[in-house]
Amino acid sequence: MSVTVEERKAANKALIDEVLKAYPEKMAKRRAKHLGTFEDGKPDCGVKSNIKSLPGVMTIRGCAYAGSKGVVWGPIKDMIHISHGPVGCGQYSWAARRNYYIGTTGIDTFVTMQFTSDFQEKDIVFGGDKKLDKIIDEIQQLFPLNKGISIQSECPIGLIGDDIEAVSKKKSAHYEGHTILPVRCEGFRGVSQSLGHHLANDAIRDWIFDKADPDKRPEFVSTPYDVAIIGDYNIGGDAWSSRILLEEIGLRVIAQWSGDGSIAELENTPKAKLNLLHCYRSMNYISRHMEEKYCIPWTEYNFFGPSMIEKSLREIASHFDDSIKANTERVIAKYRPLVDAVNAKFRARLQDKTVMLFVGGLRPRHVIGAYEDLGMNVVGTGYEFGHNDDYQRTTHYVKDGTLIYDDVTGYEFERFVEQVQPDLVGSGIKEKYVFQKMGVPFRQMHSWDYSGPYHGYDGYAIFARDMDMAISSPVWGLAKAPWKKNA
Repeated sequence: MSVTVEERKAANKALIDEVLKAYPEKMAKRRAKHLGTFEDGKPDCGVKSNIKSLPGVMTIRGCAYAGSKGVVWGPIKDMIHISHGPVGCGQYSWAARRNYYIGTTGIDTFVTMQFTSDFQEKDIVFGGDKKLDKIIDEIQQLFPLNKGISIQSECPIGLIGDDIEAVSKKKSAHYEGHTILPVRCEGFRGVSQSLGHHLANDAIRDWIFDKADPDKRPEFVSTPYDVAIIGDYNIGGDAWSSRILLEEIGLRVIAQWSGDGSIAELENTPKAKLNLLHCYRSMNYISRHMEEKYCIPWTEYNFFGPSMIEKSLREIASHFDDSIKANTERVIAKYRPLVDAVNAKFRARLQDKTVMLFVGGLRPRHVIGAYEDLGMNVVGTGYEFGHNDDYQRTTHYVKDGTLIYDDVTGYEFERFVEQVQPDLVGSGIKEKYVFQKMGVPFRQMHSWDYSGPYHGYDGYAIFARDMDMAISSPVWGLAKAPWKKNA
């Protein structure tokens, strides 16, 4: 039975009201600001965002350290990233994401290795500056081919006042020509990992751009078609799929930020003619800085699903000459048979299936087009650490009556899924097993559930297969969702 938009809006309102009744009055009042329904014509999704999570609820957010070390700096492959503080933060952020890279681990690439100052009680009392100084010497001796070192500060560093800037300057002078930089990303800063992205961007600005002179890199020869991929972390090879398309239309990718990226690529980026921004939330700060200081324009792009790929390729091509525009149309035509074959195989089984999303970064909006290309409907979406401008951008993707939930709590998300009864949930590892035990098909949409890539035309084929595999698996016939048990 089809449901009208107005009926869906009324049902969403009733559901939100029911969920809020479980909270104390003050908490319900605060959480009500984060829950709502999108209405066509509104400038944003009508929810508050980027506000501290409430104590006592299960939030899915991470911290500023996670945003800096786990997202922006960690995937830069030829640098060593020291987790400065107790061992736990480094351990839990160690190789947690599938940031693929080319290189020899421990020789010239270090993404999947953990380096920590392993703070003990005496370091808290007496400070860790001397220990950090010694660690950098040991790293230089053991891994002489590293191209730089970042110091990722954990919570105790900001509390006890370790001067990581002084250590960085001292060791940079000692190892002349070697980039050693501090990142003040203590976990207690800000309300989520989002501030960690901003702090990491600022560190790139202050310690890479402001200290490197791209004009003194004689080996770099600029071309009119130079672009940089910004905010793609190469989860499962995503950046490689994007790079294939960009190079096929005639552009030259001079930098990847930061999946499979290098410090030399960061230094080269001010020579780009256009910055291509994939993850707006994590890298819009540095893109705006480059626009202001180096006059490099930037455009946000979306390579999830053929509809958005075509739209993005044409937008990118519009910044270049007619040869790039002609190449773009040839590339789009080249891949149409692949798209048709994927849709012919999977669309009939996935048509009209419903999806609820709750992810970080750009995915709550960017993947919607790919689901719709398969005939599926996204009936609910929200961000872990989105800002208001993310929700403004989301209005271009969601349909009238879509349920919106910002920084959704564990209780809220479970109740929403139980009542809406989607055919698929796409969220993170913390939610995966909860919903699978509820008998709901699930895909881990932070790191593609050990699959991928999902970007580009080849990624669309993998995406379609994975969604079909999740929904059509016979295992769900052996599991009873709570609402089925009750019935």
